[in-house]
Amino acid sequence: MNKNGHNIRVMAFLLLLGLPLIGIHCAGKPLARYIDFPPTTHYVSHAPFAWPAFIALFLFIAACVGPFILQIVRHRHDSVEASGMRPFPWWGWAGAGFGVAAWIMAWSRFPWFADWQVFTFSPLWFAYIAVVNALSYRRSGHCMLRDRPRHLAGLFALSAAFWWFFEYLNRFVQNWYYDGIGTLTPFQYFLFATLPFATVLPAVMGTHELLATFPRLTAGLASYHPLRIKWPRVTAGATLLAAGAGLAGVGVWPDYLFPLVWLAPLFVITSLQTLTGQPTIFADLERGDWRRVFRLAMAALVCGFFWEMWNYHSQAKWIYSVPYAGRFKIFEMPVLGYAGYLPFGWECAVVASLSHSHFPRAGSDLDGGYHPYMNEVAQ
Repeated sequence: MNKNGHNIRVMAFLLLLGLPLIGIHCAGKPLARYIDFPPTTHYVSHAPFAWPAFIALFLFIAACVGPFILQIVRHRHDSVEASGMRPFPWWGWAGAGFGVAAWIMAWSRFPWFADWQVFTFSPLWFAYIAVVNALSYRRSGHCMLRDRPRHLAGLFALSAAFWWFFEYLNRFVQNWYYDGIGTLTPFQYFLFATLPFATVLPAVMGTHELLATFPRLTAGLASYHPLRIKWPRVTAGATLLAAGAGLAGVGVWPDYLFPLVWLAPLFVITSLQTLTGQPTIFADLERGDWRRVFRLAMAALVCGFFWEMWNYHSQAKWIYSVPYAGRFKIFEMPVLGYAGYLPFGWECAVVASLSHSHFPRAGSDLDGGYHPYMNEVAQ
């Protein structure tokens, strides 16, 4: 681990953890309710649905995503799909069978299974991760599970801490809460939550690896509009200040600043990387290559669909409470809320790239300066 990388980790941790607490302390709000565990107390009363806010948010999302969709559609015939498929591996079939069984158990209510009903979410995601890796292997001959098992194991460990941090940020805005966990003790809740949290990064990064085997998904994005910032360090400093101020205010004005739960960590880490001369996941944009950024966003969106679908009929589940735009749900998630998964994919890659040096395998593609989340592969 280089010194700059270590400093970024420490600084990001202190800023992301401390600024929301400083904000509510300065506003005179009681700290105790924000560190309540398990997090069962409801103290944020959100604004009701508002059509102007919903329409404005919809138009903003469409303006951000629409040009990329049009570019891909225009160039959809320019890329050649993978050929020479390999047989689907036995462990992929085992994962698929296990996933079907886990889905049945998650959505059924057998009396003899009642004591274990709340623990059915994790098996679904272990199965998903196995199947996604198997599909990647079938299409390309490579996948994390076979080529980089130590890296994959490290992602599981890191992922648990990663999502616990988002649970911490959610305490300041309370955009989601959990139902069906009322009988769990704090220790049981910690174990119950940590296991599914550990599957987030392996699922998103495995999905990203699979999507990379579909060149048509990013057709036309290898040479799109370059994004060159004239004064990158000045811009990074201003972004860091704005994100820091937003984090400090997220618990004070949760109805207005709740999107920063998904955006501020990304801004803080990438700004620190730029200020210390480290590469960021957006480096490819300088030469107009948007493929990796687009795939990461799509990978998180795909996982988000399965998260929300499998959550919908689970006994222990999360429920959303979103100001201004909380209508028109797909499963439990308001439809515009799915846009939050797009930057979340970038955050997953940022965290994975910060930690990959802990888990390389000799001879793997994590050696020799290449990293699957930080460098684009020529297609």
